[in-house]
Amino acid sequence: MCSLSAAIADEHKPAKSNPLFADDSILEVTITAPISKLMRDRSSEDEMSGQLSYHDEESGPVVLDVGIRARGRFRREKDVCSFAPLRLNFKKQTTKKTLFTRTDKIKLVTHCRDKSVRYSQGVLKEYLAYRILNTVTDKSFRVRLLQVTYVDTEDKKGNRVDFGFLIEPDEDLAKRLGMKVLDIAGTTTSALDSHHTNVTSVFQYLIGNTDFSPIQGAEGTTCCHNHVLLGPEQGPLLSVPYDFDMSGFVNATYAVPNPRFRIRNVKIRLYRGRCVNNEYLDTTVQVYRERKQDIYQLVNGLTQLKPNTRKQLIRYIDDFYATLDDPEKRDSRLRERCI
Repeated sequence: MCSLSAAIADEHKPAKSNPLFADDSILEVTITAPISKLMRDRSSEDEMSGQLSYHDEESGPVVLDVGIRARGRFRREKDVCSFAPLRLNFKKQTTKKTLFTRTDKIKLVTHCRDKSVRYSQGVLKEYLAYRILNTVTDKSFRVRLLQVTYVDTEDKKGNRVDFGFLIEPDEDLAKRLGMKVLDIAGTTTSALDSHHTNVTSVFQYLIGNTDFSPIQGAEGTTCCHNHVLLGPEQGPLLSVPYDFDMSGFVNATYAVPNPRFRIRNVKIRLYRGRCVNNEYLDTTVQVYRERKQDIYQLVNGLTQLKPNTRKQLIRYIDDFYATLDDPEKRDSRLRERCI
């Protein structure tokens, strides 16, 4: 573990955008690997060899060798997800002039359980959560929606086909913002960019998420819980959220609130913003008002959503904006519930 001063010693200039995230259209890919063995072993260290392929409109079929392993903590448990999240490790020298150019290791969010409409729709809902945050701040993880065909080299019963999405790697996010990923034990609210922290706190309220901390990690881990901490050479730090499956917006079957919050289920919103940042709340609220139509358009424009799923999400967002538009509700549910 390095010190804060050592972690931010190097200067990083903003990098060019990764072409993988330059397009919001769904990308159809095929992953060929010993999927059954991957799901039995679920090693977070040992990779298995596989291939990722897709069709390029100009060059035709593209086949890339990848190392594949399970990843994550909670969703890697077999009693939680029968199909674990994956990490893909590309050979960078083979990805030139492809969508995955400059891509090294990248997270793939998967469908958790096979042949389940609810879990399949859950992937889409979590993808939308990332996209909603993208609409209010560029200082957030970019994502790319996939339709994945899994060809299991160990099982000839047939292929799995489901949604997934790729998350911009931590280092790519840091380089894009001209910053560096920090590997430190924790930080303080006062060290963070106050406006960005308030914007992301209100976002967490929008999606009904309490499973996070922007300043400290879970016991035995580095900072921060479901946040990545970034630092510039000089100036405030950024704590960027990820992993939204425990939110009311996604409403995964296994999602339960932390008992200490005393809320019945994850769909009940609880504001976890910092009181010291309340001075930014009015400005933050205005940001969300200005992006309101963009947020609704994201939900209405994702054609892969089932009609009932879309209606549920729209109602959930309606309730959020009803709070923002009512001064008494806004004060009682946000300003006065800060921590």
